[in-house]
Amino acid sequence: MESARFIEVDTSEGLEEVFARSNESPALLFKHSVTCPISLAAYRSVATVDNDVYLVVVQRARDISDEVESRTGIRHESPQALVISNGACVFHASHYNIEPGSIAEHL
Repeated sequence: MESARFIEVDTSEGLEEVFARSNESPALLFKHSVTCPISLAAYRSVATVDNDVYLVVVQRARDISDEVESRTGIRHESPQALVISNGACVFHASHYNIEPGSIAEHL
């Protein structure tokens, strides 16, 4: 059951908008690899979160993925879910630790 709305972020301006919106309500960023089966499983899991999901496809937007790492101080992994609130990462998980319930608690 999918309830998330995925919004691809592939520009610095788009990423800046995500961080700006996080001042109003927490934002969920998801780094996804289109070639990794673990990432596909995590994508399906994140798709059940009832929230917008800002999607960074690492093969298409590696510079944006690197910018997320730089802005949050969280080392890049893929797949990776990060909840951004007031411009800072308040929760992150990667690989098999990406669980919808944990994400929802921080949204």
